Order: sequence, then structure tokens, then C-alpha cells
Amino acid sequence: MQANVGTLDRSLRIAVGLILIVLSLTGVIGLWGWIGVVPLATGFLRFCPLYPVLGISTCKKP
Repeated sequence: MQANVGTLDRSLRIAVGLILIVLSLTGVIGLWGWIGVVPLATGFLRFCPLYPVLGISTCKKP
């Protein structure tokens, strides 16, 4: 599992994931907010399983 999520992408994924989970916990958007676990996990792991399929990488090239 090679990292394919860059710094800006990672920060945005973590922020969006946390916002969705908090909105779900406060009852603003209901249970659908728990989908925020996906961007949160991909942000922390720095790997998005969809990126290799699409041929995308937001990491800096060595």
C-alpha cells in the first residue's frame, strides 16, 4: 500500500471527515454523516483505494 494522498488532499479529507462525523453526532445531518469515516480513514492512512484505479496520485513525485 503505497501512499497516494498528498498533504493538501490529506488535510481536506481529515477536515471533511471530522465535520461530517460531528454534524452526525449533533443530529444536524443524521446517520449519513458517518460516511465521514471514509475520508477520515483515507486521510490518516494516506492511501485512497480509488486513486490507483483512476491513475491518480496527489503525492509529490520523488
